[in-house]
Amino acid sequence: MSLPTHTPVWRIKNSPENSVVLDFSDNATFALTEEPVPQIEDGEMLVENLYISNDPAQRGWIQKGVLPERLYTAPVREGDVMATHSIARVLALKDNTGRGFKVNDFVYCLTAGWRRYAVVKTDPSACLPVMVPENVSPTAALGLFGVPGFTAYYGLRDILKLKEGDSLIVSAAAGAVGNVVVQYAKKVIKAKKVIGITGSDEKCQWIKELGADIALNYKSDTFPRDLIDATSDFVDAYFDSGCISGFVLDQVIPRIKQNGRIAACGAISGYNKNVGKPTMGTTWVEVVTNRLSIQGFVVLDFMFPKDGPNRVATEAFPDITGALQRGDITLERAEDIVEVPFIDIPKVWGRLFTGANTGKLVTKLTYSA
Repeated sequence: MSLPTHTPVWRIKNSPENSVVLDFSDNATFALTEEPVPQIEDGEMLVENLYISNDPAQRGWIQKGVLPERLYTAPVREGDVMATHSIARVLALKDNTGRGFKVNDFVYCLTAGWRRYAVVKTDPSACLPVMVPENVSPTAALGLFGVPGFTAYYGLRDILKLKEGDSLIVSAAAGAVGNVVVQYAKKVIKAKKVIGITGSDEKCQWIKELGADIALNYKSDTFPRDLIDATSDFVDAYFDSGCISGFVLDQVIPRIKQNGRIAACGAISGYNKNVGKPTMGTTWVEVVTNRLSIQGFVVLDFMFPKDGPNRVATEAFPDITGALQRGDITLERAEDIVEVPFIDIPKVWGRLFTGANTGKLVTKLTYSA
């Protein structure tokens, strides 16, 4: 098979200030180009993207005027290739480092971006072996055994320090992180009560099947009253896996016990609208009077620590693997895999901001002959 000489690429055309524009107009956020594939140098390999991760955090990376020092990763500027994590197949390589990659291996790519074909380095800053248990789809490396799953794990274990008998509220409970939080909190940690918040009755039913004791639709007119009724004894902790609405946050804060804990790992409601504008002014006094602890965190600090060993390999991965094998966690319906041609990558990503996905949203690229 001859190797590709050119590749389609999605680059940032206009850095967005508010909502992204997912079309081919002059105001479009992304631009599709056709570019030569670079020559492979020593310590590099040519890969073909097969599965592309869709994550709300990507919206923050491309925000117009965002300061690099306020991000945990390099911002993606106008003219840059759109960044993502992906599962790719090795087509060719030149590597004398002994890292063990070979042609046809599946690899977890950090730098291939929105390209069909990419030349990437073989070192861990760019590419890693796909790490999933035996007989589990490699796509799980983007979800349960990737950033979302490990976010759920360390948010519960290290940030909230949730223990058996505690009560918990989870926002965006039907999302890539939230569904794992629900399952792990209820079935592994043995939380007394898990309350999931999501945006449709169908999603509410699903997270109850996953183990949530109560599921609330924040779009319901009765949501504020429903939340009060569900938390008559208040709750110990809140896992804000998406800040699906500033309105939701304002309703949840007063339902947390004194000295309660809040873990914050996302803000999807603010990624496209009212970017950077405050949403919690009406309930900030509750944080003070009830001595609440709020901690934001980025799971990459656990996956790629600057100091010390990689804790994921020794803690999160085996623990989540065991939970999956015991049936405490399920992948059924937890992956929303959408197969499309390369040209539709932005459209699938845009589903994140309309609530169209359930679980982890993954783009599967149609086969390229």
